[in-house]
Amino acid sequence: MPEVVRTARDMIAGMTPKLTQGAFGFITAADPALIEELSPQAISTFKEEEGISLIVPVEVAEAAGLDAAHSMRCITLNVYSSLEGVGLTAAVSTALGEAGIPCNMVAAYHHDHVFVPTDKAAKAMEVLALLQSRAN
Repeated sequence: MPEVVRTARDMIAGMTPKLTQGAFGFITAADPALIEELSPQAISTFKEEEGISLIVPVEVAEAAGLDAAHSMRCITLNVYSSLEGVGLTAAVSTALGEAGIPCNMVAAYHHDHVFVPTDKAAKAMEVLALLQSRAN
């Protein structure tokens, strides 16, 4: 595994954003049968007080009869950032916010993932590339 970086500058300089294939929908479910049906196809789940939040491919949400009107694209930040690192999420969300692009950040063990509206994904990639180039 590559070196894990901890400083904001190193995380931003090495983030190398990549737009993943497909579009995703954020949904919530409390029905155990629906959760069981969708969980194997979810790329992420989170248990909240109101139910289980799932991030699923838009086609999966639509096939289940769920609202997938807010289609999102996932941009993976391909830097191995420390779980104790400070500044990457703030820098990314600030840069996107200043460009008028809403984002939802999902941090996993190896990488951080940024979900942006499908129609703003190309612009988001430009913003993140510029942010990375400024850190180098």
